[in-house]
Amino acid sequence: MTAQPDGIATEAIRFWDERYTSRRTEHGRMWSGRVNATVAQQVSGLAPGRVLELGSGEGADALWLAERGWRVTAVDISTVALEVGASEAAKAGLSDRIDWVQSDLASWSPSDEYDLVTSAFLHSPVEFPRDAILRRAVSAVAPGGRLLIVGHGGFPPTSEHVHDTEIPPFPTSDEVLASLDLANDWTIETNTAVERTAKWRGDEDVVLLDTVLRVRRFG
Repeated sequence: MTAQPDGIATEAIRFWDERYTSRRTEHGRMWSGRVNATVAQQVSGLAPGRVLELGSGEGADALWLAERGWRVTAVDISTVALEVGASEAAKAGLSDRIDWVQSDLASWSPSDEYDLVTSAFLHSPVEFPRDAILRRAVSAVAPGGRLLIVGHGGFPPTSEHVHDTEIPPFPTSDEVLASLDLANDWTIETNTAVERTAKWRGDEDVVLLDTVLRVRRFG
């Protein structure tokens, strides 16, 4: 695992490390370990190359990508989450295909270019500059490459936050696209909202709404 301690916000690290530790299930992780269905649908038809994942968490998407031939750089602020991903990668024989990088995305800047840059559910109750992070991600996309941003379209219907008027609504894919301020050398491939069925808190099936934006830089 590669560590990048400079600029990392201590309070944010503590928040996410505690969250990933306290919400672990009997499987030793907070999340299911399965790739997000919307990410899988958007990436399945693409030729494997080099991919940068922002906010990789416990690495379910990174592992899925590596299994399909991608060379992955997975970035997250939480060491706890990254250690889960690295352990799962070792079990699957994928350690040589994934670089796990601890970094605070609020101060992160890309140092390379990738065939695909992906960010799934880069939302946080801890304040951080999401729009600025995604705008910086644009510069990490190589000519001919793609940027994929998947976000929550709303809270799960059984969430305690559904009727909380103090929490700003999640941005639409149109709003995300506008915030990127893309130059003329980009084309829109997907700009939509999709529904998917998932298990909520382990047992109840709920319908979730994802916002999906996939753009490609001309080669």
